[in-house]
Amino acid sequence: MLINNSEKKKIKSAKDIAEILQKILSTESEIDQDKEHFWSIGLTAGNNIKYIELVTLGILNASLAAPREVFGLAIQKRVCNIITAHNHPSGNINPSQEDNKTIRQMHDAGKLLEIPMLDHIIISKDGHWSAMEAGII
Repeated sequence: MLINNSEKKKIKSAKDIAEILQKILSTESEIDQDKEHFWSIGLTAGNNIKYIELVTLGILNASLAAPREVFGLAIQKRVCNIITAHNHPSGNINPSQEDNKTIRQMHDAGKLLEIPMLDHIIISKDGHWSAMEAGII
């Protein structure tokens, strides 16, 4: 999903991203809302959203994402930073061991590509969790 000029928004916090993604998720069918989604959000130098990409749509409790898919559009669009995010249909916003492994993998890939991953956010209907706020990245 590319963002047009009227929709560009400066990101100031994880809550900003969580609200946008919860709004996007609410427009999907109930069946798809119950699946894990993994997004990549490309940001300009001023932390304005350049794009929001649904990288993968998984199953009830898993969504596979690899750096090549997450950073592909970031490279093409020449963004300065990215934020990654996924949802937990269960409502539990705490990261699993697999989530932590994926967060570290994406963060390391961003360093290598010189496209910093500023945060990873987990959203649910009841709230959000931020890797940056938790001190993980």
